[in-house]
Amino acid sequence: MGGFASLGISLPLLLAFIINFIILFVLLSKFLYKPVLKTLDERAKRIKESMEWAEATKREYEQAKAEVQRQIEKGRQDGQAVIAQAVQKGEEFKTEARKEAAEQAKAIVERAKAELGAERDKMVQELRGEFVSMLMLTAEKVIKETLDKEKHSKLIEETLEQSPTFKRN
Repeated sequence: MGGFASLGISLPLLLAFIINFIILFVLLSKFLYKPVLKTLDERAKRIKESMEWAEATKREYEQAKAEVQRQIEKGRQDGQAVIAQAVQKGEEFKTEARKEAAEQAKAIVERAKAELGAERDKMVQELRGEFVSMLMLTAEKVIKETLDKEKHSKLIEETLEQSPTFKRN
């Protein structure tokens, strides 16, 4: 003990300091160190959970974004298909309308030709009748005698049949 006393260290005081340090260490570890560590562990756990939640949310966002892109692309493709179908239907309607118009025009032309043919035949017939009447009057004046009207008409009809201009079709 003489060695500690010569250094100015008192053994009972040293023991008191060591006991006080152990008591303080036990009290600090029980009442301060463990709650602080517990709080720090809980905080680290919450941070880790928040990070995991953020990662999960980011993955969900990326998946949702990819799904939205797929749906947009599908919608775009569906829209293009609808447009292509509408264009095709339009072309079909246009072709059908042209075909119908051509058929109607052809029918109108045929009808007009038939009407013109009938009108021409009617006019030729009228001209023949007038021509026959004029020829009868002219022949009557030239001959100065009246022929039987039937014989005269027959004679004129025969003459007209031989003429290339008034030949019946």
